[in-house]
Amino acid sequence: MRSSSHVLPLGVLTALLLSQVCSGIKWLALSHAPASLHINQTHHCKLLPGMVSSQAQLCRSNLELMQTIIQAAREVKKTCQKTFADMRWNCSSIDIPSDAPKYRPDLDRGTREAAFVYALSAATISHTIARACTSGDLRLCSCGPIPAEIPEPGYRWGGCADNLHYGLMMGSKFSDAPMKMKRAGSHANKLMHLHNSEVGRQALRDALVMKCKCHGVSGSCSIRTCWRGLQDLREIAMDLKTKYLSATKVVHRPMGTRKQLVPKDIDIRPVRENELVYLQSSPDFCTKNDKQGSVGTQDRQCNKTSLGSDSCDLMCCGRGYNPYTEKLVERCHCKYHWCCYVTCKKCERIVEKYVCK
Repeated sequence: MRSSSHVLPLGVLTALLLSQVCSGIKWLALSHAPASLHINQTHHCKLLPGMVSSQAQLCRSNLELMQTIIQAAREVKKTCQKTFADMRWNCSSIDIPSDAPKYRPDLDRGTREAAFVYALSAATISHTIARACTSGDLRLCSCGPIPAEIPEPGYRWGGCADNLHYGLMMGSKFSDAPMKMKRAGSHANKLMHLHNSEVGRQALRDALVMKCKCHGVSGSCSIRTCWRGLQDLREIAMDLKTKYLSATKVVHRPMGTRKQLVPKDIDIRPVRENELVYLQSSPDFCTKNDKQGSVGTQDRQCNKTSLGSDSCDLMCCGRGYNPYTEKLVERCHCKYHWCCYVTCKKCERIVEKYVCK
């Protein structure tokens, strides 16, 4: 009995044609794939938006991996927007419709924002694959290897380590594929995107830490079973945000026999392996400007008491802000009953909030 194929919306199918003129992160359009779609037949790969031919080939040869990659695309979007929720540029442009021909200029040019998104995308896809190996969602991989070093007394290796090696191998093969095509835009942009993607993967390597679980009588923790596990993606994104804030502007110029990226203002040194780089300066993102990819900050919520980037002064770019009130319903007067449940009342309170003019 033949299984029926899942038919995608016309807009998603249209994106297949448009993705031929796409940036290296167009695969993030996979976040629009319907939750009900299960990639279990090779012809399903033709239905997925945003992929170049080598990514489609990887899909056909690794069908079970695609569900994890779709999950990674959703994680990139969610994590980016959470990480930059307190900034003028809040990563809203990453969520373009699946039938859009390309990203807005803030991500389609060689900007600092594009540098962050490429780094986060590379880290996220490898992080998601590594964790999927650990959870048993992928049959082609399992737990990561047991470290060779001998643990200290009272510690022992065990548990199931995140398979970072497999995550990096398959993640880079998929996410770097668009930049390795002959028609992948300017050479400078390709070098920039490949460099920033590697910075993202290096941040992921640095996020592999020892995690332990205690064993012993009455919680004495006389023995600890430990494994190598990845930090949460949120922490990795915050590390990359720090690199974004200190990113280096570069130029594409001859160095020896070939052109390379070198720091614009301090070209006596090469680009460092752990720094994000960008080619084009960004706008201030204060006002709407479609040509520059800025959606502006009008109607954005701001924090009147903050001294940071989410303050009303900085977020609203000096235009001022409007107050409004909102009713919040919260649990209150909670009481524990023996045994074992809690009852609470509902309380209402009015809070004042502010949005940029």
